[in-house]
This record gives sequence, C-alpha cells and structure tokens, in this order.
Amino acid sequence: MSTATEGITVVTVTGEIDHASAGPLVQALDLGKAGDRPRVVVDVRQVTFTDSSGINVLLTAHRDLTAAADGWLHLAGVPDSVLRTLQIVGVDAVIPCRTSLREALTA
Repeated sequence: MSTATEGITVVTVTGEIDHASAGPLVQALDLGKAGDRPRVVVDVRQVTFTDSSGINVLLTAHRDLTAAADGWLHLAGVPDSVLRTLQIVGVDAVIPCRTSLREALTA
C-alpha cells in the first residue's frame, strides 16, 4: 500500500520480503511515481523477514531515489529481526532506519 503525506510517499509493507513477494514492492518504489522530489518512507513495522531479494530492492530504490535532486529513502519501524539482517549486510549504514513512522517523516 502506498500513500502520500506532505510530499512524502509512504509505502507500507507487511509479511515477508523475499523473491516471491518482492515484485509489488518494486512497483511501489517506482521512481516514476515519486515525482520531482522523490522522498519515500518504507514502513516495515509489520515485516517479519527479508532475504537478499528484499535487500536488493531497498538498495536499488535508495540508489535511484537519492540520484534525484532532494530524493531520499528511509525505513520506518524496522523490527529487531529484520534490523539484524540489515545490520549484518550493512544496509543500516546506507539507508536510514528510523524507529517510528513519525521520525522517518520528519527526519
């Protein structure tokens, strides 16, 4: 699901992000839908697992969004189990991981 709040697109993801489920996330993070200043928060509070497919989708979106003027990608509400995976591969050092949706929207 995707919504817009004050010029920021919020993409809400639930369940697992893996090879079988990554397609809808790729579509939701399509840079063409983000406008001139692509600022996106991915709300992952309800994500239970991510594998390399999910990590690749997030890194690709981060690369594409930050290549645009004033563009960025933040993750919001990352559960501990998912955060651990992101930390192991260093994604948390590349994509800001905020503790809440509110923090991600105002950072």
